[in-house]
Amino acid sequence: MQLLERVFKLTEHETTIRTEVIAGVTTFLTMAYIIFVNPSILGAAGMPKDAVFVATCLIAALGTAIMALYANYPIALAPGMGLNAYFAFVVVLHMGFTWQAALGAVFISGCLFLVVTLFGLRALIISGIPQSLRSAITVGIGLFLAIIALKSAGIVVKSDATFVTLGDLHTAPVVLASLGFLLIVALDRLKVPGAILLGIVAVTVASFFFGGNKFAGVFDAPPSIAPTFLHLDIKAALAGGFLNVVLVFFLVELFDATGTLMGVAKRAGLLVPGKMERLNRALLADSVAIFAGSLLGTSSTTAYVESAAGVQAGGRTGLTAMTVSVLFLACLFIAPLAGSVPAYATAPALFFVACLMLRELVELDWDESTEVVPAAVTALMMPFTYSIANGLAFGFISYALIKLCTGKAKEVHWMTWLIAGVFLFKFIYVGG
Repeated sequence: MQLLERVFKLTEHETTIRTEVIAGVTTFLTMAYIIFVNPSILGAAGMPKDAVFVATCLIAALGTAIMALYANYPIALAPGMGLNAYFAFVVVLHMGFTWQAALGAVFISGCLFLVVTLFGLRALIISGIPQSLRSAITVGIGLFLAIIALKSAGIVVKSDATFVTLGDLHTAPVVLASLGFLLIVALDRLKVPGAILLGIVAVTVASFFFGGNKFAGVFDAPPSIAPTFLHLDIKAALAGGFLNVVLVFFLVELFDATGTLMGVAKRAGLLVPGKMERLNRALLADSVAIFAGSLLGTSSTTAYVESAAGVQAGGRTGLTAMTVSVLFLACLFIAPLAGSVPAYATAPALFFVACLMLRELVELDWDESTEVVPAAVTALMMPFTYSIANGLAFGFISYALIKLCTGKAKEVHWMTWLIAGVFLFKFIYVGG
């Protein structure tokens, strides 16, 4: 008890061990879906699902433990949604790079992330990107996740005449995924902890009876992580034409992690004078987790907004995060269950997360066309070109040019000009 008090300063934060542990369990239940979703998404890119499952559990446990012990923040880390989809469906399946090269890109972006954090450049870069584009990136990733989810569920299929069309609504995957989505929304609205996880489990159980799925058991010794551990290919990641991939990883990590950390910390009452040093430590903790995850064999790790559920339950210190870390380690022994989860069981979770990400639209100033049009371009080009990178590129370029053509060039931060210039150079000399 005294050790916990000394490490986490419970009395100073007016909390108790019981409150912190309950908050940790709450956070874990709201984000545990990642141990099923991440192997499913990265598995589509050809990565060994069992090894990815182990890497997901380990980096979530390690990153969250660093956040707990170094920053004393009630915030959990895990491989980020959106980033894993970009990794698998765009970089590997669409652009044709190997998953080893993609891991190399994550490693490089993680190193860049760590450097800008250590030298205090993170805040400078964030302040230089217009708020409208920051919101648009979140919305665009949400739309991108939505089309991936609908495709995984079989609700949307390809069409030679119209590019996409409605799938066969009479199939078991479509019906079960649709019911799973409704269940997740209902449970979330009723404030049931772990609504997303419960939805995935419900669809998975139903798949054994109606979808022809095979039950492989629940508990077993953890699979080997050897197939993904240290299998990143940094040389291939540095090859020509890969700059935009690293840049996308870096920018999305930057906005997603920083925004989540500051948002949850603010809700917990931690962004006050005298406690800002802990925020800097938290920023460093999530920076370390990105490249550590690439070494283990998973896409970019980031702070999870679901941590707000634990804060809402009273979590104020790193003991909340430490509880989450221990629970992720325990998940290593349920690999057979994770392997039994079909893609259409995780699709409702993806679609639900996508819907929530669209809330950023309310942050846009709809009366200012020089802000809202580039934001719309950013968000729409991501799903329509099936590329987060292209969405970012068109967004930054259109923002800079529209401001220039309307006599508002002075409103554009030099960082925005720089990023727009990099993307424009890429389009001109390298292509799409």
